[in-house]
Amino acid sequence: MEAFPVINMEKLNGEERAATMEKIRDACENWGFFELVNHGISFEQMDTVERSTKGHYKKCMEQRFKELVAAKALEGVETEIKDMDWESTFFLRHLPASNVADFPDLDLEYKKVMKDFASKLQKLAEELLDLLCENLGLEKGYLKKAFHGSKGPNFGTKVSNYPPCPKPDLVKGLRAHTDAGGIILLFQDDTVSGLQLLKDGRWVDVPPMRHSIVVNLGDQLEVITNGKYKSVLHRVVTQTVGTRMSIASFYNPGNDAVIYPATALLEKEAADQKDQVYPKFVFDDYMKLYAGLKFQAKEPRFEAMKKFEVATA
Repeated sequence: MEAFPVINMEKLNGEERAATMEKIRDACENWGFFELVNHGISFEQMDTVERSTKGHYKKCMEQRFKELVAAKALEGVETEIKDMDWESTFFLRHLPASNVADFPDLDLEYKKVMKDFASKLQKLAEELLDLLCENLGLEKGYLKKAFHGSKGPNFGTKVSNYPPCPKPDLVKGLRAHTDAGGIILLFQDDTVSGLQLLKDGRWVDVPPMRHSIVVNLGDQLEVITNGKYKSVLHRVVTQTVGTRMSIASFYNPGNDAVIYPATALLEKEAADQKDQVYPKFVFDDYMKLYAGLKFQAKEPRFEAMKKFEVATA
């Protein structure tokens, strides 16, 4: 099987730009995932984020997980549990308004660390969206504008820890799903693995790599590209040793953003006799549907959204 796509962003600034853009295009069309190195976020900052996140988990969350989940969830269980995930998690919302004040157990220093990190990731997400526009033949800024809605994008970070599990065959760290939103940037543990994606019918490990950022595409980019780019099923498998850190930041459309296949792409595809496959809908309506169907196939979700289809102006 071909190697997992790794994109060196420094090469976008030199004579290897065209080849690097081609690697990004191939990753978006055939993987739905890629890994970034030399992405512009300093190693020092990433080390601080990792140290602070692991410290907060040990201090505030580890014991709670042991008492509420680890001690009870697998008692008497002999077949795989399909309705829970072996994870300890919280969600920080950055845009359009922060919810950081809602977490009294996050100390001031950790809040500052995460705020600074989020601002870098937001900038990187918007840079990546413009690279996707370039590859798709869309005008610069098209995807950012498509996500904007009336109040700007939704941007937030899911901070997760996946503790060791004594029976990894009985429960997933996170069950298989595609992500509902736009573009996702993940800073993951480089010593404890577990993230896998489904490619050509096989589960493939997303390799832990120090100081990299893993990128994957959400359902909304599949819709906007009329299926040219795909959101891909992925999951987290549990491990018997080590706690895996995962900091996933979601750059998603605003609640009232209207999502639909880009007209410029449809015009291009019309020449190839390819029809519009995906509906036009309000992002928040999709999220309401997704909330109950996250761990099911995405195709029925897209089909169901046709009932909510927004009239084309």
